[in-house]
Amino acid sequence: MKVPLLDLKAQYASLKDELLSAVEAVIASQRFINGPAVEELEKLMAEYCGCVAAVGVSSGTDALLASLMTLGIGPGDEVITTPYTFFATAGSIWRTGARPVFVDIEAETFNIDPTKIEAAVTAKTKAIVPVHLFGQMAEMDPIMAIVEAHKLLVIEDAAQAIGAAYRGRKAGSMGAAGCFSFFPSKNLGGLGDGGMITTQEKSLAEQLAVCRDHGSGPKYYHASVGGNFRLDTLQAAALIVKLKHLDDWSAQRRRNAARYDELLADCRAVTTPTVRPQCESIFNQYVIRVPRRDELRERLRANDIGCEVYYPVSLHEQECFGDLGYRRGDFPVSEEAADEALALPIYPELTDEQIRYVARTVTEFLG
Repeated sequence: MKVPLLDLKAQYASLKDELLSAVEAVIASQRFINGPAVEELEKLMAEYCGCVAAVGVSSGTDALLASLMTLGIGPGDEVITTPYTFFATAGSIWRTGARPVFVDIEAETFNIDPTKIEAAVTAKTKAIVPVHLFGQMAEMDPIMAIVEAHKLLVIEDAAQAIGAAYRGRKAGSMGAAGCFSFFPSKNLGGLGDGGMITTQEKSLAEQLAVCRDHGSGPKYYHASVGGNFRLDTLQAAALIVKLKHLDDWSAQRRRNAARYDELLADCRAVTTPTVRPQCESIFNQYVIRVPRRDELRERLRANDIGCEVYYPVSLHEQECFGDLGYRRGDFPVSEEAADEALALPIYPELTDEQIRYVARTVTEFLG
């Protein structure tokens, strides 16, 4: 049996006619940049996330970068975030000239540990970028309390968390800006790169729209320097089709996760994902923690089971951030996660037979 980590062809097969029709409509219109589908998707995303406005951009990375730029983050500023996430989070902070300041994670959720944030705040701290990793939101109440006490900004990295909720509030609705990715492997994936920024401030949305178009407003007049961060109309059209199915897909991911939890419950060597009672996860990934992780990965691959390590090197140990002065041992929980975490297939189209095959292979290897 073959079980890929993700099967986008299965999803495409169920939506083929709708997707082709939407894409052909854009081609027929020849409005590839800032076409009407972009505006429609922005409206739908704002409503879905419970926000006042949304601004389409070219990728999740550019969502972060444009948000930081528009909110005035720059040289001399410090931005607190997690060392255990995809590179774009800290990379975007670095590109503004600001300094990423890392805070260790919670072992149970892989998200930034709010009890350790206060100690990292200095007079230079301008913002916090919590990452809602693997589909579960970070503990936002204590984070927002710190933000209010120190008058900081919050930019939510919700690239892996579209539709996730914390105490009934959707990801991307609590900070000054929420940043989403439509990379094809995401729960809501495009036909290439794409991203979205959500906000509760209409004026900020207007500034972000200017930033994504080289800071131009009106055309050819530039009061600021932005970037080419526009979302293609073709991507927006495809995402509108897929957005209608997102909640069903996320519900199926939760059912698949519950099945894994059941099948792996008796294997003491496996730590299955923890979902806090105040959170609703969308399981962008199903990440277990195991000893002998790399050996298990090879066993799964040998049995035609897709799996992935998120993330093998914590950001404070990346060569490009050497000037920040961090060393191994500074963030032990993140480092331990980098050594033990392994993602198993969780996509909605998985069959129960496939899930049982994956779980059986894991338990047979670990005993």
